[in-house]
Amino acid sequence: MSGLQVFLAEPFRSLWAGQDPFVAVEALAGTVFRELDGRRTLRTEIAGRGYFVKIHRGVGWAEIVKNLLSLRLPVLGAENEWRAIERLRELGVDTMRAVAFGIRGGNPGRQRSFIVTEELAPTVSLEDYCQDWPKHPPAVRLKRALIRGVARAARQMHAGGVNHRDFYICHFLLHLDPPPTAEQLRLSLIDLHRAQLRVRLPRRWRDKDLAALHFSALAIGLTRRDLLRFLGAYFACPLRTIIRQEAPLLAYLARETQRLQARFERKVAAGEMT
Repeated sequence: MSGLQVFLAEPFRSLWAGQDPFVAVEALAGTVFRELDGRRTLRTEIAGRGYFVKIHRGVGWAEIVKNLLSLRLPVLGAENEWRAIERLRELGVDTMRAVAFGIRGGNPGRQRSFIVTEELAPTVSLEDYCQDWPKHPPAVRLKRALIRGVARAARQMHAGGVNHRDFYICHFLLHLDPPPTAEQLRLSLIDLHRAQLRVRLPRRWRDKDLAALHFSALAIGLTRRDLLRFLGAYFACPLRTIIRQEAPLLAYLARETQRLQARFERKVAAGEMT
């Protein structure tokens, strides 16, 4: 995309009236979660309500070339997340609500953009919610309802041509008001800046998402039966059919889990995980 595009909903439509939104967004203050050369992420409050702000200042051509040489599509700015949020909402997958978005510049290396989303609160990530499960198992019906909820979101996302690329349980937020029960719970999928959108999702990208999700859930005490229950909900067909038709997927999940675990252990040994 080239040129200029800006979308402002309230309260930013009124707050930034008559201002350059690309200057105004830089002036927002709050708790900074990430500060890199070309990207800033922070939480701010306006009129008592929380918002998350992601500002992209251009990744530079060196970063673009490095990604392309590694056969990875570079994330140029906020447009990716903006489009992914719109697509997921169309597909019926609960996610964030964007209230401000802007993109300016036709040069991919110097393109500036931003996105502001409403804070989802009160919520807790599934990673945090489930971390004590190995010592304190949840109610069986609640665990199964959560597995079905994650599977349903994954199925709808993939059927709609979207793959997340960071599909870990930490990126599912469980809403706490009202308190989640087996009969009533709500999950929202976040952190979509690396998502890819297509008309039809290639199998390899589907499988990569599922492998990442499987790996991220290893530490919360799920059983093989839980995995099969997830696959049954994801494919919406009998397990006998899944085991026969998706044997390559099951083998890939086992291999990829070992690879991701080895990579994680290398990072821990190198002191890269804090």
